[in-house]
Amino acid sequence: MTYVYVGSRTTRERSARGEGISVFQLDPVNGNLTLKQVVRDLVNPSYLTLNRKGNRLYTVHGDGNEVSTFAVDLETGQLEFLERQDCRGKNPVHLALDPTEQFLIVANHLSGTLAVLPVQADGTLGPVCQEVSLEGTPGPHRKEQPFSKPHYVAFDPSGRFVLVPDKGLDRIFSFRFIEGRLQPASVPHVDAREGAGPRHMAFHPSAPLAFVVNELDSTVTTYRFDTETGELSPLQVLSTLPDTFCGNSRAAGITVDSSGRNLYASNRGHDSVAAFEIDVGTARLRFKDAQSTLGRTPRFFTLSPDAAFLFALNEDSDTICTFNLRSRGEASFIPSASVGCGSPVSMVFSTG
Repeated sequence: MTYVYVGSRTTRERSARGEGISVFQLDPVNGNLTLKQVVRDLVNPSYLTLNRKGNRLYTVHGDGNEVSTFAVDLETGQLEFLERQDCRGKNPVHLALDPTEQFLIVANHLSGTLAVLPVQADGTLGPVCQEVSLEGTPGPHRKEQPFSKPHYVAFDPSGRFVLVPDKGLDRIFSFRFIEGRLQPASVPHVDAREGAGPRHMAFHPSAPLAFVVNELDSTVTTYRFDTETGELSPLQVLSTLPDTFCGNSRAAGITVDSSGRNLYASNRGHDSVAAFEIDVGTARLRFKDAQSTLGRTPRFFTLSPDAAFLFALNEDSDTICTFNLRSRGEASFIPSASVGCGSPVSMVFSTG
């Protein structure tokens, strides 16, 4: 049985219509989602992550300063609130468990900091045990780049390095993670183009490549990743938008499928998911197309665990649209189903 957990914006300040965390059951044949539970009275439970057992779910609370832990019933998928911890920063936007699942790292977007919290034996969180400030010169965008704005926390496939795209500084930071502490790598950062606004990133499943989606200029940058030092070396930059689109748009999410042959990135404004082909031999991307998500503002999208379906979360249309990746034809994906959900911004899967 596969359960799906969706975090939503909930506050008036975000003009949100979400109720909290929605629990769905996934039909693996057609990708349909059936609502099973809604955990209400939560403030902007946005990005979510599950432990490997699938019995603990963690969420940051957007615009706040906390991270919460929930118990997951493996048979029913139901959530039960356990506890909440201060992450000692404003607007936590992303979180990631280390490979040992003994620590959780949180990116505090409006404080320019990373927070490390220990995971207790019962899966709950202890108080912050390390804070790291991200330093650098802000980018040229007067509104979006006034200071450091870390937006994502990514462990490399080995689990030894932590990479952090910083939208405010046009920089991707690289850290070693040793005994629960972040330490700057030997080459501690790489600079993106001025005004690019690096937001999220994804690693190739088998090749030493990393891909960063840049929010402000709607591009994807391919980097060679040094698995010994954690250094990123830029190789290629491509737009996430068709060359016929002349409007305003900002890129948001990015993922690479398990085959390592396809990369996807979402566009808010063009309201689409761009599809790229990955040539591992040359380490180059080829833009294929950008298909509508059938809704507005796909802040987040993801693939099902078997990579059979793509789910686009249309934040401003209050829908989650499912696209079939099995029968691509000439398109990158085919519309399959849709379900209503207020202001959805994150989705994770549990197969417990």
